[in-house]
Amino acid sequence: MATIYYTKDVNPELIKSRRVGIIGYGSQGHAHALNLKDSGVEVKVGLYEGSKSKTKAEEAGLEVLTVAELTQWADVVMFTVPDVPMRKIYAEGVQPYLRAGQTLLFAHGLNIHFKLIEPPTDVNVAMVAPKGPGHRLRAEYVGGAGMPALVAVAQDATGDAKDIALSYAWGIGSAKAGILETTFKEETETDLFGEQVVLCGGLSALIKAGFDTLVEAGYQPEAAYFECLHETKLIVDLLYEGGLSYMRYSISETAEWGDYITGPKIITDETRAAMKKVLTDIQDGTFAREWIAESESGYPRMNQYRADGQNSELETVGKKLRGMMPFINAK
Repeated sequence: MATIYYTKDVNPELIKSRRVGIIGYGSQGHAHALNLKDSGVEVKVGLYEGSKSKTKAEEAGLEVLTVAELTQWADVVMFTVPDVPMRKIYAEGVQPYLRAGQTLLFAHGLNIHFKLIEPPTDVNVAMVAPKGPGHRLRAEYVGGAGMPALVAVAQDATGDAKDIALSYAWGIGSAKAGILETTFKEETETDLFGEQVVLCGGLSALIKAGFDTLVEAGYQPEAAYFECLHETKLIVDLLYEGGLSYMRYSISETAEWGDYITGPKIITDETRAAMKKVLTDIQDGTFAREWIAESESGYPRMNQYRADGQNSELETVGKKLRGMMPFINAK
């Protein structure tokens, strides 16, 4: 069972006595910076020259520095930028200016786990990863609650790296909800697996296959959209609120029976074998290497995937139907 830390287990003074720099001011960055600021932590933001986020950060009362300036100023540096550009940001703006005893924090473990970033041995390397998007992290904090987070330590140069990371997690509000201890390996590999097999890749492919099956059988695309995509939210909300048992309790008995007898026909031994292959590719670094190569070559395959998806019948029909439902704030 995971070890979970709460407010009573954390020393807030550790982070309040340190200067904290946040690299990036996007979804996660803005929430981290503002939550820390409101928790009484001295915090500044590091951005590249000409960043469009500079004005937003300054309007929120935050001082903005270059990444190099931030690294030299801060005791604790948190990376909240995307995985791929992080390597270059670290190499150019952080690594040359590091000093012994500093703490590097990451909101996701990919670059450390796969050794794309290899900090010197005299700095702490830890992770604080909120389990949700930045806007929700901020909203929960403002509302007096908190969002659960993961904490992990890859390198403890000062002997108190975990305590500092836990204190940082307190600063963004996560100690109220619970901070689960993990490792960089576990966080990285389970995060990538969940995204690819279930949350994004698996669910997207399942929706598309269901829609196509009904349309090819002669049913109206609109009816197929409602049944295979639109109503997904109803089920996901029930899962979110109470897990599989609550979802099954809440739906009709007909739907529940269909769940039990049909799910195993879709998720077969062949599907499970494919899942294991995906996990192996994640574990041995194959996925990370392919993703970095795709990014560095200008996203040729991903841009084609995007175009194909946006021009599909599923998306065309969905756009029309969402226009009839202003209550869902159609995008």
